Amino acid sequence: MDHSQDTINVETSTTSSFTPPSTRSSKGPPTSTTPGTSAQARSHLLNTAYNSNSDDNDNTIYYNSNRRPAPAPVSITDFRLFDGENSPQNIAVYGFGLGALFGASVILATMVGTSIPQFWLFLASLGVFHSLEYIAIALFNPTKLKLDSFLLNHSPEYSAATAAGITEFLIELYFFPQLKTWGLLNKIGLVIVIIGQAARTLAMFSAKSNFSHHVEFYKEEHHVLVTDGIYSILRHPSYFGFYYWAMGSQLMMMNPVCIVGFAGVLHYFFSERIQYEEQCLIRFFGQAYRDYQAKTHTGLPLIK
Repeated sequence: MDHSQDTINVETSTTSSFTPPSTRSSKGPPTSTTPGTSAQARSHLLNTAYNSNSDDNDNTIYYNSNRRPAPAPVSITDFRLFDGENSPQNIAVYGFGLGALFGASVILATMVGTSIPQFWLFLASLGVFHSLEYIAIALFNPTKLKLDSFLLNHSPEYSAATAAGITEFLIELYFFPQLKTWGLLNKIGLVIVIIGQAARTLAMFSAKSNFSHHVEFYKEEHHVLVTDGIYSILRHPSYFGFYYWAMGSQLMMMNPVCIVGFAGVLHYFFSERIQYEEQCLIRFFGQAYRDYQAKTHTGLPLIK
């Protein structure tokens, strides 16, 4: 096949040929043809795509009927990181970071001679917790999926609590190293962390699209009252899971100040949130939720 695009020859019933005009006044298909051009040739000429890559100083017009539109140029701004958008590059960076945190922490926690495995296990539990939060929303509630679904910046209070736990551990490790030796209480704390994480994950995977990181003010069509699985035992298993995950992490690190502080803050937060959320659920489901409420409990201390 001849790849030259200088001219297009069209066979007509009169065996005549035509040559595109040699001049043009503006970019675009020509509006007239040379005298004597057949109707078939004129139609072909008007329906042929114009190659805009020609030099503006060159009077030659190029035609390519098979030419496809060029893809839109990609700007470097399309690849910005940490801009809060749920973009592939941000998801990849967050996921890679959490995976690296988990992997490195497990290695450090299990290394021979490690004196503070509880600290590395705490960091590993953070990697698991935040990864599963995003995965659950991505699987079951994708319309509400955001980069914030990782819960890395859940709230200033959550960030402050995490920083407080790490800070207390390091300060006490320096001044009271004997308090940070690995023992029975640390192991109990680790077990509680695992139980808490398992309960929260089961809750998210049981509730599916009914699970959300925010209290729903309005009942949507897909909302149903989930009462089976772990919900047949606990009324708010995700809250139960987070409460004991957080408390277990501080017991595992033997942080006495944070154990007391977390207990007070979490009790205040969940008592307020559960009370408000159950008002919404009663409005959504009426007597059905009241009956379910009477048969189950929260599993949280001092919160019915």
